[in-house]
Amino acid sequence: MLAKIYQPSPSAMTSGRGNTKFWVLEFMGGKSGGIDPLTGTNRSTNMHSQLDLKFDSLENAVAYAKSKNIPHQVVQSNKVKRIPRSYGDNFAFDRKLPWTH
Repeated sequence: MLAKIYQPSPSAMTSGRGNTKFWVLEFMGGKSGGIDPLTGTNRSTNMHSQLDLKFDSLENAVAYAKSKNIPHQVVQSNKVKRIPRSYGDNFAFDRKLPWTH
């Protein structure tokens, strides 16, 4: 079973970068076990699909995968260039960008 090692991206709903400093080893794929007739939810007999292992660094995650003989793939995320702005810049007299309203 192939594992994906990646660094999670920040939530689109916030501007914070919390929970993005670690690396995650997530098992990919797996067959679905079908639908449970009693509850109507999806079920699976594959326990690996429920695991997300968190590591402090990429090297630790790769070392763990190699030590357990887990085939893995490292996915690098795109870095977002952030422009630091303050709220007061919206009302500055020498505003660089024109008003939209």
